[in-house]
Amino acid sequence: MQHKFFPHTDEDLKVMMKKVGINSLEELYAEVPKDIRFQGEYDIPSMKSELELRQYFSSLGQKNNQLTIFAGGGVYDHYTPSVVPNLVSRSEFLTSYTPYQAEISQGTLHYIFEFQSMMAELTGMDVSNASMYDGSTATAEAVLMAFANSKKADTVLVSSTIDPKTLRVINTLAHFHGVKIEMVDAKNGATDVEDMKAKLAKGNVAGMVVQQPNYYGVIEDYGGFADACHENKALFIMNANPADITVLKTPKEWGADIAVGDGQSLGLPLAFGGPSVGYMCSTEKLMRKLPGRIVGATHDTRGQRAFVLTLQAREQHIRRQKATSNICSNQSLMALFVTIYMSVMGKEGLKEAARQSYAGAHYLCDELLRTGRFTMAFDQPFFNEFCVRYEGDVDKLQQHFLENGFMGGIKVADDTIMFAVTEKRSKEEIDRLVELTNI
Repeated sequence: MQHKFFPHTDEDLKVMMKKVGINSLEELYAEVPKDIRFQGEYDIPSMKSELELRQYFSSLGQKNNQLTIFAGGGVYDHYTPSVVPNLVSRSEFLTSYTPYQAEISQGTLHYIFEFQSMMAELTGMDVSNASMYDGSTATAEAVLMAFANSKKADTVLVSSTIDPKTLRVINTLAHFHGVKIEMVDAKNGATDVEDMKAKLAKGNVAGMVVQQPNYYGVIEDYGGFADACHENKALFIMNANPADITVLKTPKEWGADIAVGDGQSLGLPLAFGGPSVGYMCSTEKLMRKLPGRIVGATHDTRGQRAFVLTLQAREQHIRRQKATSNICSNQSLMALFVTIYMSVMGKEGLKEAARQSYAGAHYLCDELLRTGRFTMAFDQPFFNEFCVRYEGDVDKLQQHFLENGFMGGIKVADDTIMFAVTEKRSKEEIDRLVELTNI
């Protein structure tokens, strides 16, 4: 049985106070001037039973407007098996933090090792680090990797089709490291390959960043991108949605040198925008350029399998000027979350969730077009997210969605809405959303 809270008994308090040399709890605040202490009564209800507390918070929760979500833009409403939060909430995981005496934390090292193994297999890349804060910071760190890997080049190209939120983080980190960011134009919702080649040909380029599927949901054809980059001594960096590449070409198959992205689509709840987890994988050649840490497996003196920190390219372990990054920690708990999620879902489960998301998005798209009030924004293939132009008032339509319990897409232009569908959306929900467009 799990107990989330054990109150201290009077005896517990006496033992603790004796240990620190005080006779009352008030003495803990003896150094705080009385004139700045709060003297009134706290606006806290009187003690309640567990049942009363549950009813109280349930009534608060009912004030929230629970919406059916058809919005994405980098954060998606995917199904999470109930076993995942149950295991993650175990105390030995829930309170875990960066293990400074790492080899003592065999449980933590073990699940990080499994996370790395799964992400490397998912992306097809040679190695993975122990996760990053989120997809945006992982992408920005990849930009710094490309810059550090180049001896002279100080410019990194970024496709105009990447998530604007990610671009803002890239610009922030690049600015303070002296990296110049140059945007590559988009054509019909996809990266303009000719513009990329022209900018590569100018020289002084350390890397090229793309996204798959891109911000608009388009599945881009990146054939020849890696060759063009390598011919100009630049790294090819791909930000890929891990849930989608279970059925799409992997970054490795596209010839990427570095694969990054956000793990939120691997079952992490929306949670008002976070926390999330980023992944970063690379070729073996770039392994020592990876920020953060890498957990490896070995055997102890008794021949038993053990886990160790194999690489720690952090300023806490080496001279600051030689560190690849100043990243000091990550949401390792979130890495555990997606590791358990992938284990429970299995390869076929991940693929099935992706297929259902794809099928639902294409069904919604077809139904919207059939109304005659929408047209495709881009003549491009898409996965579970797509952009359509609306002939009426987009703001009015979205407000109508909200009033009827739906979060109906993201406004990406004055006349354009981006819808997303996951395996959680039923045919009935999709049909109801389409009905609501008739206003």
